[in-house]
Amino acid sequence: MAPLTPLAMAVLELLHERNMHPYEMTQIMRERRVDYRVKLRPGSLYHTVERLEAQGIIEIVDTQRQGRRPERTVYGLTEPGRDMFVEQVRAMLGTPGQEYPQFPVALSAANELDQADAVEQLKMRVLSLRAQIAADQVVIDHVLVTQLPAMYWIDYAYVHHQRQSELDWTERLIEDLESGRIAWPDSKPDAVPNLSVVDNNGGRDGDKAS
Repeated sequence: MAPLTPLAMAVLELLHERNMHPYEMTQIMRERRVDYRVKLRPGSLYHTVERLEAQGIIEIVDTQRQGRRPERTVYGLTEPGRDMFVEQVRAMLGTPGQEYPQFPVALSAANELDQADAVEQLKMRVLSLRAQIAADQVVIDHVLVTQLPAMYWIDYAYVHHQRQSELDWTERLIEDLESGRIAWPDSKPDAVPNLSVVDNNGGRDGDKAS
C-alpha cells in the first residue's frame, strides 16, 4: 500500500483521539491550524475519508442525525489502520523526506531575469515572510500564555523556525547580490558544471567496487 498522504495522516491523527465525522474533523483542523502544514479543502478531506475507508484503514462506526440536518457518518480507526498510522509516524520522524518546494526551482532560474527584477522579487518575498512570522508569533505568544504543553504545537514551532531561517537566508542573499559578493552573470556559460557528486545509491560518483 502506498504511503499515506499528509491529509490522510491528519485525519488518522484525529481518529486516533476519538471517533468523529468528517465535518467535525474539518472544524477541529481549522481550530488547530492544521492548514498550516496540510493543504485543507473540505472536498479533498471527504475524498480522503472515503479512500481510507475503502482501504480498510478506517471504518464506519455510527451514523448521526440532528433535526433536519443531513445524516452524518462517524468513522473510527481499524486495528490495521492504527498500526499503519503509528508505523508511518515512526518512518516520517526517522527519515528525512524528499520534498520539492517551489523556492529552489525559482532560485535555479533567477539568472534568467534581470538582476534588479530578481532582487525586487526577493525583497517582496522578505516582506511576505516577515508578515507570516509576525502572525506566527501572535499564535505562539497565545499558546505560551495559555500554557498549552509544547508537544501540542511543536509542528507549528517547526514551521515558524523554517520561515525564520528562510528569511535570514534570503536577506543575506539580497545583501550578497547588491554588494557584488555574488556576481550576476552577463550570460549563461556554455557548459554548466555537473553538481552531482553522489550517485542514486548514496555513493560518490566515480567510486567503483574493487
